[in-house]
Amino acid sequence: MALDRHRAVLVLTNTHDVTADLVLRILSERRVPVVRVDPGADLLGSASLTARYGKGDQRGTLRTPSRELDLTRVRSVWVRRPSPYEAPPGLTEHAAKFAGTQAFWGAGGILASLPDAYYVNHPWRIRNAEYKPAQLTVAGRSGFQVPDTVITTDPDEARRFCAGRPHGSIYKPLWDSRYRAPDGTARTVWVREVDPAEITEAVSVCPHMFQGTVPKSFDVRVTAVGDQLFGVRITSPDLDWRERQDLMTCRPIEVPGSVARSVAAYLAEFRLVYGAFDFAVTAAGDWYFLECNPNGQWAWQGCDTTSAIARAIADRLEEGIGP
Repeated sequence: MALDRHRAVLVLTNTHDVTADLVLRILSERRVPVVRVDPGADLLGSASLTARYGKGDQRGTLRTPSRELDLTRVRSVWVRRPSPYEAPPGLTEHAAKFAGTQAFWGAGGILASLPDAYYVNHPWRIRNAEYKPAQLTVAGRSGFQVPDTVITTDPDEARRFCAGRPHGSIYKPLWDSRYRAPDGTARTVWVREVDPAEITEAVSVCPHMFQGTVPKSFDVRVTAVGDQLFGVRITSPDLDWRERQDLMTCRPIEVPGSVARSVAAYLAEFRLVYGAFDFAVTAAGDWYFLECNPNGQWAWQGCDTTSAIARAIADRLEEGIGP
């Protein structure tokens, strides 16, 4: 397929996303036309979206204060970090809920079904790949080593599982949910060690995920952009290195061939172009799959790794076609 240099790259992200700027700068240097919009916020005021259907095709226009984009002329879509679809202020509770839902299914549906556009990643595939149970299932099928895991609403099952792990056990939330303490303070729920004796009946309120602790020597993040893999070894004093990133160090590490093959199989099953894989590595050199964020952050890594990832993403968006 010949590369049409006049077709635009559509970037869906919020205005505060500095990570996107790294890729947009590269595309600008290459003179690739780019339209950046945050549909969840911009369509409430400064932007408009129209789609028309008939005779088996789709046509439409996205208008922003600076650009007018023919939806049939989009070469690729980068779904980065757009704001949630919400209603404009001033509506009643039920009207706001209706408007927000219509925006999600309407505008979200239009932007997820652009004709001939190449997605990094497609929003529906991002959502499918965010379920932890699905991740663990596909990871096992892809050949990764996976920690012993239980997801349960039964406190007795949780206690038995945690008591039977030779290296102890940890709790990990199934989703990065917003949480506030009784005093209203925003809290982040980090991965933490669990004593079976502290597990209470509160487990029955919702599903909880417990895993056998991996006796790791260090962590690894592998950022995959298609068949390009960028690995960094992470050293941190914390069980969950994300908790205090100012105390962690990272340096490039080679990804073993067996892990690379499993990464390829995993991406293929979820039909992903991009994935941020986290591993715990033991002293014996065993790589245990922890999770894969299909839209994970990557600009926190060393300058050389960050620059290489930005170029790899820019290449995909510029080409606008799959491998």
